[in-house]
Amino acid sequence: MPVATTREVVTRLLRLTATGPCEEMADLFAEDAVFEFPFQLPGTPREEQDRETFRAHLRQGARLQRFESVDEVEIRETADPEVVVVEYRLRGLVISTGKRFASRIVMLARIRDGLITWSRTYSDPLDGVIAFDMVDDLLAGLSAGR
Repeated sequence: MPVATTREVVTRLLRLTATGPCEEMADLFAEDAVFEFPFQLPGTPREEQDRETFRAHLRQGARLQRFESVDEVEIRETADPEVVVVEYRLRGLVISTGKRFASRIVMLARIRDGLITWSRTYSDPLDGVIAFDMVDDLLAGLSAGR
């Protein structure tokens, strides 16, 4: 069976994301994959290691929110055939607040042998703060100097 191309792997991830978060998304990542989230809020991990940690993250995320669609997708291949840049908008619903969100995301990913070995995802953390009704928590944290 031929190994999936970089574009095929990313397209599959986006298809799963559109109805996620779901544990099947983790199956597209290598066992020792590294996940980076540079723009997280204070107190939130900026890196996760390994597929099973990511699977647990997805399981927890599914209890908190429901993704409804992915649109405005741009997939940009780079000079390095293993690296791709993906831009998209993720739409969803926070279960506890009933608030809908639309978050623009940029993900850089390294894909080797049909699996994502590394990803760095950039999104505006304020999108989540607003959807999860956490503005007061954010302001209190900023005031406390956390």
